[in-house]
Amino acid sequence: MPPVQNGVRASSLDARWTKSRHSNAEGNCVEVAALTGGGIALRNSRDPDGPALVYTPAEVAAFLAGAKEGEFDHLL
Repeated sequence: MPPVQNGVRASSLDARWTKSRHSNAEGNCVEVAALTGGGIALRNSRDPDGPALVYTPAEVAAFLAGAKEGEFDHLL
C-alpha cells in the first residue's frame, strides 16, 4: 500500500480518530489516527473533512518528546 500523502481529505482515510481527554467543548482539539502502513495522521476536529497531516512514528515521537520537555511552552 502506498504511503498516504499530506493534505489528503481526513474523512477519506479509513481511520479511527482519537482526541485528547483534555479537549474542550469549544472543539479546540487535534485528533490523531494510526494509519495502515505505519503513518500517523493528525486533523483539526473542527474540520473533519479538511486536510490531514501525515507523519512517521519517529517524527511524532520526536515531537512528543519535545512537548514533554517543555520545548513548545513559549507558544502558549
